[in-house]
Amino acid sequence: MMNFPALPAAACKDRAWVRQALELLQGDARRSADTHLVKPMLPGLKGISVYLKDESTHPTGSLKHRLARSLFLYGICNGHIGPGTTLVEASSGSTAVSEAYFAHLLQLPFIAVMPRSTSGQKIAAIERFGGRCHFVDHAGEVYAVAQRLADEAGGHYLDQFTNAERATDWRGNNNIAQSIFEQLQYEDHQVPAWVVMSAGTGGTSATIGRYIRYRNLATRLCVVDVENSAFYDAWAQGNRSVTAAGSRIEGIGRPRVEPSFMPHVIDHMLRIPDAASIAAAHVLSDRLFRRVGGSTGTNFFGLLVIADQMMQQGEGGALVSVICDSGDRYESTYYNPAWIAAQRLDLAPWRARIEAFLDHGTPLSGHA
Repeated sequence: MMNFPALPAAACKDRAWVRQALELLQGDARRSADTHLVKPMLPGLKGISVYLKDESTHPTGSLKHRLARSLFLYGICNGHIGPGTTLVEASSGSTAVSEAYFAHLLQLPFIAVMPRSTSGQKIAAIERFGGRCHFVDHAGEVYAVAQRLADEAGGHYLDQFTNAERATDWRGNNNIAQSIFEQLQYEDHQVPAWVVMSAGTGGTSATIGRYIRYRNLATRLCVVDVENSAFYDAWAQGNRSVTAAGSRIEGIGRPRVEPSFMPHVIDHMLRIPDAASIAAAHVLSDRLFRRVGGSTGTNFFGLLVIADQMMQQGEGGALVSVICDSGDRYESTYYNPAWIAAQRLDLAPWRARIEAFLDHGTPLSGHA
């Protein structure tokens, strides 16, 4: 006769905490997941409708709010995060701000490992949510240091660069792609010709590219990269082992090809000069009456390159991109004339070219 252990009298000791944590995360999603789709008036873009998904309106002010919530859900549901777990992340800023918010919501300790060059506004936001910042001298050091700190604390390394593409449900569940296409249902162009998105972890572009394929949509995905980033060369060469120095456009561009970057769901890539990214951020800020960040400038300039080529070929349709975060986080850099001069960036020619295209349709072709 076999003897089996009796059924437990109650669920495992952490399940009550898990249920409460999931309720808190789901409540945040109900309040904030469906951000605005902005349609700026750009008179020079004949036959082209431009839409910008405004992720800066999340409670933590950036696109990374969605990713952080997904990473917390992923960690909790896989049993890696429980009551009292110390959480550690490698980040250039915005993801860590959002993760600090969720750690505070769940009353968990949080450490962000980031380059010393990270903007002061992001550092202050992390600390305001109770997070602690650990600085490294070079962007490539963040991965190993974050893993070491998590191991030393007996905690959990959230690892956005590996888990971004797997933590988000790309089939739906109100991810950014599903939200964009549902908001376009009553527009003139319900299926956009292109979605233009920059890559940081690679997770958002992977989600959008997979969703487009899953829904069998005609939309194409263009990923824009920046100077001193590995993504463009990896895509162009078909080589994930390429490395780079690291981007000065915070939040996008990486010194290595991150595991979440999925090149095979991408239809086209562009590398955008940093001066063009920052000039485009300034121009768009003026037209939206509020500042946007440098990565949004990269997105917007890439979108304009696509629009320019479509117009020259007599094509029309809708183009969609993302406002990643607020420019107020970059007052000391992208909106600081002294910083721009120190970086030897000349924004004026790029700005003039962008303005002429937006107002009069003057081709962007060529270089500033």
